[in-house]
Amino acid sequence: MFFLIRTLSFLPLPILYGLADYFIYPILRYIVRYRLKLVQKNIRLSFPEKTPTEHKQIIQEFYHHFASILVEIIYGYRASDEEMRQRVVFENMELLENLARKKHGVIAYLGHVCNWEWIADVGKQFSDKTIVEYNVYRRQKNARADRAMLELRSKRGGECVEKNQLLRKLVQLRHADHPFVIGLIADQKPSPQNAHVWTTFLNQETAFLDGGETLARKFDLGVVYARITSPRRGYYRIHFELITNDPNSMPQDSITLAYARFLEQNIRLQPHAWLWTHNRWKWARDTRETQMEK
Repeated sequence: MFFLIRTLSFLPLPILYGLADYFIYPILRYIVRYRLKLVQKNIRLSFPEKTPTEHKQIIQEFYHHFASILVEIIYGYRASDEEMRQRVVFENMELLENLARKKHGVIAYLGHVCNWEWIADVGKQFSDKTIVEYNVYRRQKNARADRAMLELRSKRGGECVEKNQLLRKLVQLRHADHPFVIGLIADQKPSPQNAHVWTTFLNQETAFLDGGETLARKFDLGVVYARITSPRRGYYRIHFELITNDPNSMPQDSITLAYARFLEQNIRLQPHAWLWTHNRWKWARDTRETQMEK
């Protein structure tokens, strides 16, 4: 699998986009129909104010976008640092770096929006080279897929930390002699047992993981949101927005709820650019209550 990824990574990006448009997209959208019913349902319920024609347009654009992201991830393995600085522009880096120095550590929330993988390039674009970047990931069930994902992500800089090892890593970093930024994608669905924070999100009652907030409070970390937008294909802007520089002064759950609001605003800017194939609303609130009674 990784041999194929390495081989394809030598191709110019325009050729990879051609592969995405004329091979990957039609297979995902029309032949395999990859999670099509789920995507249709998610978009219809998330945007009830839009017409069926508008829903269809978002769906078409999503599958084109999804195919593009797959080849961009491959291309990023070989892309030079100079090219990535042109393609991925970080805005308000002063906020992120100042907060990292002041609080010693920062949690940077983001979602599966636009090209969430290329944000790992931030570790190579800090003006303060003492700041170290860490990326939280969820171990894949397939060992080969897990190795491929780790190599692709670590190639752009930063160290990958498995989700279940994050607490231990933060204990170690508390005594480290360098400030750090931890990238945390937190828009996955929690299990019913971990669905503690609920809010209306994209017109639906939605549970959010609160692990990032718990760690921010425990270790007194700064918290920001990384808003990702794409001005054109293959180019991204990441703007860092402050959630809090004093997590323990915030009401309980407010950090998680702030993340939910930032994420929703980000999705509404470019509705096709979120990962709609996630079964995000699989669990309802009463599912958790039923399981807790057992």
